[in-house]
Amino acid sequence: MTEGPSHSHALAPDGDVRYVLGALTLISLFLVFEVVAAILGTSIVLFADAGHMVSDVSALAMSAWALRLAKRPAEGRWSFGLKRAEILSAAVNGVTLVAVALLITVEAIQRLITPHHVAGGLVLVVAIVGALVNVVAAYVLAKANRRNLNIRGAYLHVVTDLYAFIGTAVAGVVIILSSWEQADAVASLFVVALMVRSAWGLLRDAGKILLQGTPDNLNLSDVRAHLANVEHVLDIHDLHVWTVASDLLTLSAHVVVEDGCFDSGHAPRILDALQTCLTEHFSIEHATFQLEPATHVSHEEGLHP
Repeated sequence: MTEGPSHSHALAPDGDVRYVLGALTLISLFLVFEVVAAILGTSIVLFADAGHMVSDVSALAMSAWALRLAKRPAEGRWSFGLKRAEILSAAVNGVTLVAVALLITVEAIQRLITPHHVAGGLVLVVAIVGALVNVVAAYVLAKANRRNLNIRGAYLHVVTDLYAFIGTAVAGVVIILSSWEQADAVASLFVVALMVRSAWGLLRDAGKILLQGTPDNLNLSDVRAHLANVEHVLDIHDLHVWTVASDLLTLSAHVVVEDGCFDSGHAPRILDALQTCLTEHFSIEHATFQLEPATHVSHEEGLHP
């Protein structure tokens, strides 16, 4: 086995952790206020928003924790470090969104069938304050690196809440003007739709990474063709590209080269050329190549093409 040049992978800057913690503080303070308001106003949509805010708090706390874990160096059994904590955090965020959405849906349907009195004025005031809080929290998180799936998950939670509060404000206005109290339940179902949409995106992306799928922006045929064009390379097989974390792509491949390359000492130059090709064309810096003669293929039954 031969490995490409060693590269140090950028760790999440301390600023990202500070941004997440700042947003967490804002959301946590507002959550307490909203729960009290939901109880006083007997509003399911405020409870729905509060439920989503609970998932926001857990998502932001988990994001901060995952960012700290991801900064730990690779050692011992954790040969990639704990960078994949970012992906686990994003997946858990998606699952919590789905769970809260199901609970809210059941209660909203019951409220549509059997309406409860709702304090429309209180709902409107809380929604306006909540929207302002989420604007500030989203602004803070927007400064962090949103290419990181973990941070993107936390950001989506907050932005979804912002849209949800806009829907809640509309429900408050409708209740004030028309006394149609089912507007509260309808608005909560709007919140559910937003939550499911965000959850689907997070779970889809996290699932692809956890199942080690090839990134969407890469075509293995293109990668194979570029590598096969390197001088003295005869064939590429057992080619895999996967994502360890949002900022770390990894490639492995078996590279068949001319027999004379092993005798002439040309193999290291082929390795350098392969790594240069990956870096320039596909921005992949972490790669492991097995250079082998054509006769070696008979020992590799069952490997991927």
